[in-house]
Amino acid sequence: MPGNGLWRTKSVEQSIADTDEPGSRLRKNLSAWDLTVFGVAVVIGAGIFTLTARTAGDLAGPSVSLAFVLAAIACALAALCYAEFASTVPVAGSAYTFSYATFGELLAWVIGWDLVLEFAVGSAAVATGWSEYLRTVLGYLFGDGVTTSFDVGAVTVNWGALVLIAALTVLLAVGTKLSSRVSMVITGIKVAIVLFVIFFGLSFVNASNYSPYIPPGETGSSASSTGVDQTVFSWLAGGSSSAFGVFGLLAGASLVFFAFIGFDVVATTAEETRDPKHAVPRGILGSLAIVTVLYVAVSLVVTGMVEYTDLATGDGEHKTLATAFALNGEDWAANVISIGALAGLTTVVMVLMLGQVRVLFAMSRDGLLPRGLSRTGEHGTPVRATILVGGLVAAAATFFPASKLEEMVNVGTLFAFILVSAGVLVLRRTHPDLPRAFRVPALPVIGVAAILACLWLMLNLTILTWLRFFGWMAIGVVVYFAYGRRHSLLGLRGASASPLPVDGADPEATPR
Repeated sequence: MPGNGLWRTKSVEQSIADTDEPGSRLRKNLSAWDLTVFGVAVVIGAGIFTLTARTAGDLAGPSVSLAFVLAAIACALAALCYAEFASTVPVAGSAYTFSYATFGELLAWVIGWDLVLEFAVGSAAVATGWSEYLRTVLGYLFGDGVTTSFDVGAVTVNWGALVLIAALTVLLAVGTKLSSRVSMVITGIKVAIVLFVIFFGLSFVNASNYSPYIPPGETGSSASSTGVDQTVFSWLAGGSSSAFGVFGLLAGASLVFFAFIGFDVVATTAEETRDPKHAVPRGILGSLAIVTVLYVAVSLVVTGMVEYTDLATGDGEHKTLATAFALNGEDWAANVISIGALAGLTTVVMVLMLGQVRVLFAMSRDGLLPRGLSRTGEHGTPVRATILVGGLVAAAATFFPASKLEEMVNVGTLFAFILVSAGVLVLRRTHPDLPRAFRVPALPVIGVAAILACLWLMLNLTILTWLRFFGWMAIGVVVYFAYGRRHSLLGLRGASASPLPVDGADPEATPR
């Protein structure tokens, strides 16, 4: 319902009309295949190459495969809601744009600020991981003395991450289609590596390593899962630790959720898609289905190759998929996996940056951020926003460590999923006649289930993560009142949401 002030909503009609605004028009040249590649490119990366082994060793044991299934179910429920929203409102901005149309400007700003946490912080975290794999690969070629960082006084400069971000910033500024083609090639390489892990690793699987499938709960583990590092649910339920046992399985599901984030990036490219009403749902659901199968298969193979205790990080050693092969004496295979991971993380950083740029573009076009960031260049891309995002991500990845960032990204993403799922319920009720190329089946059951599933995963994140999340959101509210509210185009126009068009409405749409 249209409102004033903090709760004013931007109509779907106005959002779509703004996509043709001269000077900030994005080029429509992406297909359903391009979107599926983007989805697979960003999802197969940090999660599968790093989180699988660490989560098994520190939290869940062999049940990490079940943790992936639980996380995938929550993602699938939210993905259905994203698909309906993106096919109905094919505008850049993803959850930010959807929230502006349903919950009002303040919550739209909050979710936009939240997406900065997901995309920008995620990009920086993965870029530092990429630099570590680069150091490993360079070590294979030139010896163990090679490093991808150096110290300047008390500051450590990660030049590997800096080089990656700089190259990807140029690539994204040149054009999204070119980015898609580069992503397609690299994605093919890392999918091949994942299949190599599955099929070659099968020959080393020992069934005894799956027992116990859910290890008994422990305290004082290497996961540092007590105190503020204990999950909220474990604390509420009176558990002393969230390592292993049922609490460990649930905490593992919330952590490996990081491996799935990014499919929502597909929704941010809706405005650049030739047939968004059909291509976006296919891209979202197709990419999620592909990676879920691969993730479960990889986790089963890796935990079958070695005992889960061999994957623990208590000794400070970084454990990855390559660790399982090295422990079986297959160092050459470990080297191949490291090279594949280097390629895989490249596309993850690129697509996360792409998502951040599009959210920033949408917010600036609405006046909540400086309008100059929404100007597009000769290649039909928001060059200024791309350069700004590249600079911020480069600074974070170059000078700051990536520890604890996965959970920070998770809590922000799950919060976005909850708002999108709730938004579909609201839009079905307030605008039942709006044309919908894709409709969530069994609504409101699926929508409510998505909200509850995401909330459940949030409760299984650590107390410290929640405290950091609330702090980040508080900063965002301050920025909104200091700048966004006063410069909002919707507020300056003195306009509220316009009635949605009736002509061409979905004849099958019925109020719910």
